[in-house]
Amino acid sequence: MRTKCSFLLFFSFILPLALAKLTPNFYSSSCPEAESIIFIVVQRRFNTDRSITGALLRMHFHDCFSGNGCDASILIDSTSRSQPEKDSGSNLTVRGYEIIDEIKNALEQKCPSTVSCADIIALATRDAVALAGGRNYSLPTGRRDGLRSNADEVNLPGTSLSVPNVLQMFAEKGFNTTETVAILGAHTVGVVHCSFFQDRLADSDMDPAFAQELSKACEASSGSDDPVTNLDHGTPTALDSQYYNQTLFKRGVLRIDQALALDASTRDIVAHFANDEDDFQLSFAHVMVKLGSLQVLTDGQGEIRQNCRAFNRDNNASKPNRGRGLK
Repeated sequence: MRTKCSFLLFFSFILPLALAKLTPNFYSSSCPEAESIIFIVVQRRFNTDRSITGALLRMHFHDCFSGNGCDASILIDSTSRSQPEKDSGSNLTVRGYEIIDEIKNALEQKCPSTVSCADIIALATRDAVALAGGRNYSLPTGRRDGLRSNADEVNLPGTSLSVPNVLQMFAEKGFNTTETVAILGAHTVGVVHCSFFQDRLADSDMDPAFAQELSKACEASSGSDDPVTNLDHGTPTALDSQYYNQTLFKRGVLRIDQALALDASTRDIVAHFANDEDDFQLSFAHVMVKLGSLQVLTDGQGEIRQNCRAFNRDNNASKPNRGRGLK
């Protein structure tokens, strides 16, 4: 009990002021069925593709952690005049955009110009986490969509960074060490391209048998120049603490995953989460709420996009004015 309490104390802090501007059940009057509509679409996709949890977690993280914060700027498509966040090298393998489109289309039919794309990403991710076995956390809403998206503004922690460098990047966003280890637990679901880890298959901190397993998995995949494999080879589609357990046995796929279990500043936290599923679930839910509050736009800021892939000004400009010139 003392150990658990000592770790939970790390989470005794005041969330960013922006979170105070978000409220639970924000759409209870303007679009009361919003969260149910989102859940139905996510559940339907999850039933046929359980990797969608990892895809949405990655999209949500990439949107919130870099650029302009949680403003759905990652969803903007490129035009002849712009190169948005989606075109950044770090975001080229982000997927799941089509499920956001499906949700937005359903919501626009029910409640036009009401539910933001930023809230759709956050709520869809929350639902996917719960469907994968994670805690169904309460998520405040009321985010609005951003008005700019630039590939040059994307700055995300790379998979080969050292633990101190990763901790520094997260600290700049307001996350302490325990929260950083908790949020990296998202690697317990989803897949990774072989190119992200093949350079470490001979590392001494990787179990040789596991390295051979990964090598065979990459070689066996056909039809792709850069095949994928699961990040968690224990319970790959479950949101659980097995990610940490795997690293204790030198079965971390990415260099940063394994480094967390070896670095003096993080190894005790990794061991704690590996042995306390309940505390991991609580901690993960906490950091997801915190992630979703980064630099949010609220009240009259930004806009509510009609099409998540385009700013309203561009979306409206692309529509023909059928009434002009007619008599």
